[in-house]
Amino acid sequence: MTANPVPDVLAPASLGPITLRNRIIKSATFEHMAPGALVSEQLIDFHRRVAVGGVGMTTVAYCAVAPEGRTEADQIWMREEAVPGLQRLTAAVHAEGAAVSAQIGHAGPVASAKSNGLRALCASRRISPIGPQLTHAATKADIHRIRTAHGTATRLAIESGFDAVEIHFGHNYFASSFLSPALNRRKDDYGGSLRNRARLIREIADEVRAATGGRIAVLAKLNMDDGVPGGFWLDEAIQVAQWLEADGSLDAIELTIGSSLLNPMYLFKGDAPLDEFAAVMSPLMRFGVKVAGKYFLHDYPYRDLFMLDAARQIRANVAMPLVLLGGITDKAAMDTAMAEGFEFVAMARALLREPDLVERIRAHHETKSLCIHCNKCMPTIFYDTHCVLAAPQTVGSEQ
Repeated sequence: MTANPVPDVLAPASLGPITLRNRIIKSATFEHMAPGALVSEQLIDFHRRVAVGGVGMTTVAYCAVAPEGRTEADQIWMREEAVPGLQRLTAAVHAEGAAVSAQIGHAGPVASAKSNGLRALCASRRISPIGPQLTHAATKADIHRIRTAHGTATRLAIESGFDAVEIHFGHNYFASSFLSPALNRRKDDYGGSLRNRARLIREIADEVRAATGGRIAVLAKLNMDDGVPGGFWLDEAIQVAQWLEADGSLDAIELTIGSSLLNPMYLFKGDAPLDEFAAVMSPLMRFGVKVAGKYFLHDYPYRDLFMLDAARQIRANVAMPLVLLGGITDKAAMDTAMAEGFEFVAMARALLREPDLVERIRAHHETKSLCIHCNKCMPTIFYDTHCVLAAPQTVGSEQ
């Protein structure tokens, strides 16, 4: 029997009902460029540059489905008022030959109640280090409203010209908080067993799929591991991926790890920039970072393809398209992902340092990224997101 040929990562590829010019996706990052929760020219320019730089698709983040679902007030939330700006953004990306996806979701316990002026919601009530603040247990009415809002956000994304939506099921945001045994202590049909804890994401995915009418692609960002004791773990992620595949609601899953709520550095690997975080905090939070930051912002050594070992186990158990994220900074890593059976790759920090990296890789396959994984871009999300080592250009930290 002849083995299937390894796809060329730089060649066109189908993703559900759309075709991308290559298999490289710019992963969602928070650029802090949406004053008034609306698109700015700065945000349009950011995604235009990434499109010029050669990606197959860029992802606009973070597009909250409800006003209380924002991580902070100056962040897009999907409503009719946002559509004209989003239309300008998608048109700018399309003019450069790339596709564009809207990452939609609800930040849940990662939302800033103080900034938004609204309650932060979670699967269960708990004290959160974000703020700090108290998160409130979502009621059945909240669940229904937020699920329905995902459908509304999808229809607005279509009206805005997006080619795809990516549903945020990771990082202990709202949906992910239901998956996590550490955050979900509910006694109803959304808590307890894995099937119950996964009920919400399956319902949301179905809602989004129905709203698309087959017109755009649907992806989801799914945690493989929260990086938190007692949290969502790989064995459960395999089962959830299998359920999502059987439901037929998604065209692809982008695999991720970590908890923006409880262990943010687990996702990023590399240095934990404590001094830089402290410098942009309020006096109270600055004191907290200096005293206890090392217990919250851990150092995890960086290595290329750092999610591959876990992702292989998802790959071995589902046939649907998967997007590999994590330490993909050159063509050698991309080719490894293709050889391992992943249909797409996603890049974040490497593109944040060099928006034109894909085009440079296309021209010279031995090109190496300049990103050193210092993570000093992360604290800049609080005022003007950028790479501190690059010439002035807008960059962000992953959502």
